[in-house]
Amino acid sequence: MADFVTVDEVVKKLNLTVKSGIDFINRKVKVSDISRPGLELTGYFDFYPADRIQILGRTEISYIKSISHLNRMAVFEEMCEAETPAFLVTRDLEVPPELMAVATSNGIPVISSSIATSQVSSMLEQFLSDQLAKRVSIHGVFVEIYGLGVLITGESGIGKSETALELLKRGHLLIADDRVEIHQMNQNSLIGEPPEILRHLLEIRGLGIIDVMSLFGVGAVRDRADINFKVELVNWDNNNRYDRIGTQFKKDEILGIEVPRVTVPIRVGRDIPGIIEAAAMNYRSKLMGFDAAKTFDNNLNQLIAKNSKIDQENESEEQRQKDHAAAKPLNKDTNDQDHA
Repeated sequence: MADFVTVDEVVKKLNLTVKSGIDFINRKVKVSDISRPGLELTGYFDFYPADRIQILGRTEISYIKSISHLNRMAVFEEMCEAETPAFLVTRDLEVPPELMAVATSNGIPVISSSIATSQVSSMLEQFLSDQLAKRVSIHGVFVEIYGLGVLITGESGIGKSETALELLKRGHLLIADDRVEIHQMNQNSLIGEPPEILRHLLEIRGLGIIDVMSLFGVGAVRDRADINFKVELVNWDNNNRYDRIGTQFKKDEILGIEVPRVTVPIRVGRDIPGIIEAAAMNYRSKLMGFDAAKTFDNNLNQLIAKNSKIDQENESEEQRQKDHAAAKPLNKDTNDQDHA
């Protein structure tokens, strides 16, 4: 996780213009949230988020023009605190000269954008969230199978890269091999991508490093994807009881977010890429409401109920026959008495 992003990086990423304070362009941005000052422009600063980039759009600039020069100077002096990263004016609006003067005297850059406030706000938040998000590096292979981001893990040498190679040949996409950089997109999703030095590369023991994009084309790689599903490869152990029904996925926690996981045991003769394909399709079908394990469970319950009903009927018939047999001697005695 990066501790900060510089204003210069923001300017380059969003193609912004520096209006003043070019000497302070390396000022640090440490939070991903942004601020559009409203009450602050009227002089209310009790809850002013000074550590955020301050965005001024058409509404804010219009209000600033309506107040006096002295009030503008007083407001901007209050807004220019030690931790304030920068001021961003949108829509190529004219920057108030008081803002540039006060910001420059406090060592804060003023930057501008030609696009609408909502658009630049969304782009800026997305960039800052991406750069400042929590990150972790995991040993594994990350591929996209039928639109699902599948993280393949397992001990070194178990065959993760070879499995990825076969999946590529079947038309799926490689995102990362060996190391997967994972960062938290929001409270419910994770993004996986390769380290820059390993981008589009795949290592096969005995063959070496191959360039996937050169061999399979640009349609065989992706730079990043959501992590939807995890497959753990393990060596086959005859003493281990592996899941044979799959009524529910186990879950692993990455950066505080639960990721569904299946464990696939490796042994000679098993089509591991095909099994992983099936696991991905099965997971997708569960997301769509079709669960083979539940279908099997329902069928089993129906069969048990049916057999139980048959058993009850057989028991009833057997009991009826016993009752009938027990009643016959009684009828014979009654007839003998009648003849006498």
